[in-house]
Amino acid sequence: MFKLSRFRALSLIAPLALSVGLVAATSLPAQAVPTGPAGIDVASHQGNVNWTAVKNAGVKWAYVKATEGNYYKNPYFAQQYNGAYNVGLIRGAYTFATPNDSSGANQANYLVDNGGGWSSDGKTLPPMLDIEANPYGATCYGLSQAQMVSWLHDFVNTVHARTGRYPTIYTATSWWTQCTGNNAGFGNSALFLARWASSPGTLPASWDYLTFWQYADSGPLPPGGDQDLFNGSSAGLLAYANGHP
Repeated sequence: MFKLSRFRALSLIAPLALSVGLVAATSLPAQAVPTGPAGIDVASHQGNVNWTAVKNAGVKWAYVKATEGNYYKNPYFAQQYNGAYNVGLIRGAYTFATPNDSSGANQANYLVDNGGGWSSDGKTLPPMLDIEANPYGATCYGLSQAQMVSWLHDFVNTVHARTGRYPTIYTATSWWTQCTGNNAGFGNSALFLARWASSPGTLPASWDYLTFWQYADSGPLPPGGDQDLFNGSSAGLLAYANGHP
């Protein structure tokens, strides 16, 4: 979901867009193509979003970028996050992780303190961690596989302690395999799989099911960026928002 619009030198003033347990709210096998409620993810480069148009296009949920690392807050977050809520979408907040900058706990707290909380109001998804290839340098942020796994546990456990929910994890199978050694220890978090293809393909080892799938980086859903699906029914999406697998 990540789209790099500036080099790191400029990231404090104009950074990025979104680039990832519970298991999915359906019993479909992981390789099945989801056909559930459509969603989108947005960040600062989308600017002020016309949420009425988004809803009218059939979108049911959204993830909104709140933070990056411990140094950046999306200046459009309030319009995007509250706007989605105001038209009746289920929405959640996410952070783009930079594990080379600070600890997992530090970045988790920064997310929760800047819009990434959770409540069982039927409209709020648990916060999400966007963890993927480093757009600024080494793919795995200079961390060993063991160090990355430790960083991830630090983030996940902090979010759980702060919100009562395990964060959704947005990632790609290739990155997860390379940078965590295909670690299988994060099944308490729901998987948001990034794979721009006709099917989800092989999942990372932590998951038997995917909950969300980003299947394209552009398409007809407004505002024209990432195209996403929930793996289940509308009732399943609501149940996941409210904390029920």
